Amino acid sequence: MADITLKGNAINTVGNLPENGTKAPDFKLTAVDLSQKSLSDFTGKNIILNIFPSVDTGTCATSVREFNKKAADLENTVVLCISRDLPFAQARFCGAEGIDNVVMLSDFATGNFGKDYQLEIANGPLANLHSRAIVIIDDKGNVSYTEQVSEIVNEPNYENALKAI
Repeated sequence: MADITLKGNAINTVGNLPENGTKAPDFKLTAVDLSQKSLSDFTGKNIILNIFPSVDTGTCATSVREFNKKAADLENTVVLCISRDLPFAQARFCGAEGIDNVVMLSDFATGNFGKDYQLEIANGPLANLHSRAIVIIDDKGNVSYTEQVSEIVNEPNYENALKAI
């Protein structure tokens, strides 16, 4: 399990992010139009998984805005923003913010994504939500970069993530 903090207080995830070079675990997530999306829907593209607890918090919203800006200039790359927020909340946020360069996906139905990628928060006030993490999957479906953000209120390292593509 990963040791992370929430405003300096120790919490943990259920495990560790997938290792670089391994096949990315498949997933089934819900899009804002309530359709189901899986890893195979993005085959042949580089994939940035921007994972966070809730789009209704400042840092999470900032990460979506930041990747939305950067995604416009990325070739053969898709940014998937993943949380346990309801798809309706994700759609509302994107509509209000003019977000259209990223794909919002929800793990609200089962939480299996958080478990399979080992980033579900195990304890503390955010238990069962996703920790803040970045996972890059190359166009062959292999994990090529991960970042488990150690302090949940901090932003991920956008530049390191983009360099990994």
